Amino acid sequence: MAVSNSQHPTYGSLRQVTPTASVLLAENPGKMTLDGTNTWILRAPGSEECIVVDPGPKDKAHLDAVAASGTVALTLVTHRHADHTGGLKRFHRKTGAPVRAVGEKFLYGGGELLADGELIDAAGLRIRVLYTPGHTADSVSFVLDDAILTGDTILGRGTTVLDPKDGSLADYLKSLDRLEAVGAQKTVLPGHGPELANAAEVARSYCAHRLQRLDQVRSALAEIGENAKPMQVVRHVYSDVDKKLWPAARMSVKTQLAYLREN
Repeated sequence: MAVSNSQHPTYGSLRQVTPTASVLLAENPGKMTLDGTNTWILRAPGSEECIVVDPGPKDKAHLDAVAASGTVALTLVTHRHADHTGGLKRFHRKTGAPVRAVGEKFLYGGGELLADGELIDAAGLRIRVLYTPGHTADSVSFVLDDAILTGDTILGRGTTVLDPKDGSLADYLKSLDRLEAVGAQKTVLPGHGPELANAAEVARSYCAHRLQRLDQVRSALAEIGENAKPMQVVRHVYSDVDKKLWPAARMSVKTQLAYLREN
């Protein structure tokens, strides 16, 4: 497979981003997936083996292209959402590589649950597992010497939606603090969107934005009532945002309201 030097987004070609990380973008663009889901292929220079992070949706062409990028020693999952995990079963059948995740339902081929702080040695690399819940309860990041794979905890553009099914703003703010603590001068390799420089600065910016939104929600509640419904708050706080994005905003507002009502 040819390696492209063009910038994100590029479908169908492997793009080298750092000396040890390349990205293959799934062609599943949408309101929640931006340009599509990033599948990351990690390997030390000269290694024939690789680690795949988030094989992506159930898309045969994409999964075949990922599998063709090298001998897959291990597959890792950042979180449960189907645009990252839908193709796991097919990908495991194709590669035989064990799959590891925080959630048991995503384990294949004898893969074990990921443990916070553990070190993974594969494909000539050492990767540290960092629990970063908030977007979902099972969200995890992977720390390399020069980069951090953040899944949907930090995106390449825009802001992260917190899933009200199991996401938590309290957890998310703590996770941003964790990423800031380990992210100085490391490249952000996100689940969607282009890579970003200096994960620590990005995490600080994300935290500041969340706290600003939280203040806006507090102000909205003071004006429209403490028992306001999420969509009422969205109409008040996100009046300048395209209404097509309001359903996503409503998801985050639900977690913000839960946070405010618990604290």
